[in-house]
Amino acid sequence: MANIQSSAKKNRQRIKAEARNASQKSAMRTAVKKLRAAIATKDEKRTVALLKEATKLVARLGRRGIIKRRMASREISRLTRASNAGA
Repeated sequence: MANIQSSAKKNRQRIKAEARNASQKSAMRTAVKKLRAAIATKDEKRTVALLKEATKLVARLGRRGIIKRRMASREISRLTRASNAGA
């Protein structure tokens, strides 16, 4: 436990941020899994809708620094290519 007040506050902030970031990463992973499932079933309408949702999530996390920007860009590229090839 931190003895200094500012350290204790920073620790509380860190715990909240970790929980928030973990939740957002989990939502992103779920969206990507749904998209990959739609691509596998060759459901074109659903794939287009899920691609839009997944890319929005990934891009937002990249902008906010929750995931690295280059990783976000790479993930969006891969998802787009996969949906174009599968659809």
